[in-house]
Amino acid sequence: MSSLPTPPKEPDDDLEAYVGLDAEQAEERARARGWSTIRSVPPGAFITMEYLVGRVNFEVADGVVRRSWKG
Repeated sequence: MSSLPTPPKEPDDDLEAYVGLDAEQAEERARARGWSTIRSVPPGAFITMEYLVGRVNFEVADGVVRRSWKG
């Protein structure tokens, strides 16, 4: 019987620290901290809900991050 694969690690990052940042600045910071995928969406957008390891999501209104979450 083979062992289960080890999932990749995600950056150890405080996602609340992105709230209030300019969207471009938040994206640069996220890439520098090791997030492989960054998704910015407007408030109320319909998005897929599958969990993607290494992805950080930003809800952006008026060019400012209002909410952030991983997956």
